[in-house]
Amino acid sequence: MAERAAGTNGGRGGASDDALRRRHLLWLIAAGIAFIAIQSVANVESTIEDMAKLGVAETRVHVWTWQLTSVAVWLALIPMLWWLTARLRPPRCSWGMAVLFHALATVPVSLAHVLAMVALRKLIYAAGGESYAFDDWPMGLLYEYRKDVATYAMGLAFVGFGQWLLSRPLPELRVDAVLEVPDGSITHRVPVDEIDWAASAGNYVEIAWGPRTLLHRCTLAALQDQLGPGFARIHRGRLVRRAAVRAVETDRSGDFSVTLASGTQLRGSRRFREGL
Repeated sequence: MAERAAGTNGGRGGASDDALRRRHLLWLIAAGIAFIAIQSVANVESTIEDMAKLGVAETRVHVWTWQLTSVAVWLALIPMLWWLTARLRPPRCSWGMAVLFHALATVPVSLAHVLAMVALRKLIYAAGGESYAFDDWPMGLLYEYRKDVATYAMGLAFVGFGQWLLSRPLPELRVDAVLEVPDGSITHRVPVDEIDWAASAGNYVEIAWGPRTLLHRCTLAALQDQLGPGFARIHRGRLVRRAAVRAVETDRSGDFSVTLASGTQLRGSRRFREGL
C-alpha cells in the first residue's frame, strides 16, 4: 500500500487510458460491422440482378449463403491480417519490400479463404439436403483471387488504421503531475514533466530527474501506470518521456536509439518501436 501512495496527482491514469482505447476499439468494430453489412446487401442484390439478366434462377437464400460464408471466413482471417500488417511495414522493412511481401501474401490468404468458404457452403447445403459444387477449380480460383486481392487491400487499410488508432499517444490531461519518491526521511516531489527516463534496477527503478538519479522502490510496470501516456516503454526495462525525445534512429534489425533533449542516448528494442 505504501508504494501506491507514491504516485501522481491529478489527471488521468492508466486504467482510464485503457478504457478510452477500449472505446476506440469498439467504435472500430462497429464501423467494420456497418461496412460489412452494407457491402453484403449490395453484393447480394447485385448478384441476384446479374443472374436474372443471364436467365439464371437462383434463390435469395443461396446467394446470402454464398455471401455470409465468404464474410465469415474473412472475419476468421482478421487475426492473420493483423499479424501481417504489424510485421510487414516500415520500419521493419522498406515500403517496397512491404508491398512485395503483401502481394505474395495474397496468394495463400486467398487460397485459405476459398477452401474454407467452399467447405462451409458444402456443409450448409448438405444440412438442407442439397449439394454444392464449386465452379471449374482453376478458373474459379482465379476469379476468386481477383476479388480477394481487392478485399485483402481493404482489410489491410482497415487493420492498419486500427493499429494506428490503438497505438497513438492519448492526449495528456494531467495537471501539475507530481511523483512522490521517498528517500529515507525525505520525500522528493518530482514533477513528472521533468523526468527524462526511468529504468529497472533490481527491486527498484532509477528515475532520471535533471542531473540527479533517484531510486524508487517500485516496478517499472507500476511506474508506467503512474506516469501515464506521456511516457513510452522503449525496452523491457526502460521508459522515456515522449516530449523529451528529439531523435529516433532505427537499425536494420529494427532496434533503435533515442536521443533526448538533454543529449542522453538510450537503446530501444524493436518490439517496443510502435509504442514510441
